[in-house]
Amino acid sequence: MRLRKASGLGNGRPERISARISALSLFALSIVLFSAFLHAGWNAMLKSVTDRAAVLGAVAAITALAGVALISVSPIPAAASWPALFISTVVHYAYYLLLFRAYRYGDLSQVYPISRGLAPALVALSAFVLLGESLGPLGWAGLATISLGICILAMQRGPIQASGQTIMVALLLGLCIGTYSVADGIGVRSAGTLTGYMGWLFLLEAPVPLAIVLKRRRDRGRFESRALVLGALGGLAAVTAYGLVLYVKTIAPLGAVSAVRESSVVIAALIGLVFFGERPWLGRLVAAAIVAGGVVTLALSG
Repeated sequence: MRLRKASGLGNGRPERISARISALSLFALSIVLFSAFLHAGWNAMLKSVTDRAAVLGAVAAITALAGVALISVSPIPAAASWPALFISTVVHYAYYLLLFRAYRYGDLSQVYPISRGLAPALVALSAFVLLGESLGPLGWAGLATISLGICILAMQRGPIQASGQTIMVALLLGLCIGTYSVADGIGVRSAGTLTGYMGWLFLLEAPVPLAIVLKRRRDRGRFESRALVLGALGGLAAVTAYGLVLYVKTIAPLGAVSAVRESSVVIAALIGLVFFGERPWLGRLVAAAIVAGGVVTLALSG
């Protein structure tokens, strides 16, 4: 599949892109699934501690340090990618703020499935409008199946009983995820350097841990050492996971990549079922089977 157009993001004019974007190959599928496992793993770390602000701060700090390392060995991204980089950075800040509010109004494993289930559809539709990417009938069927499975998983946590404020936070989180996923997909393809784009994207998360540290000091609070250690490990997993996703976005359709990546929600649910004893188990297994079927469908669509 060849991209027909891409958003200029800065000048409002579509730009022709000569790079050929293939369907979701077995190679790309394997990378994204591995990324999903990493993402689910650090989310499980986040759920296992009470000082989640410390975990998120450590994750963002490790991400920023990884950015410094990548920038030191990479060329500067092309000017055409900087508007997308700016959009992604600002949306990531909003994402972190909403995540903190989500902790106040709802459980992490409740808000995340709702927001992550919304993101793949938003990414696929945006990629179709902005980039002219079409997954084909089988690809769209796989995308719909994955979204359906994730939504069923969300229902297992009882979002119908959740407050309207909780649902709104979850929907806004999904909008943020979809927005920065599309922005990064466009940005990394026009950057001319994968590691350079990743480096600046990661470095620009530095204000997040700084804000968390300043707030904690202002409140005269302390960080749990266990939370910081888990956050550092989670940061390594998060950097690796998103770096792999950014790479796959250069060789596969954005909608397919986003859909498979969000299967991390189901992986996290299975981790919760086995290691945390979360229930109901039957609904989770059904949702996992539906999402797995959607992933297989997407893989066969190429």
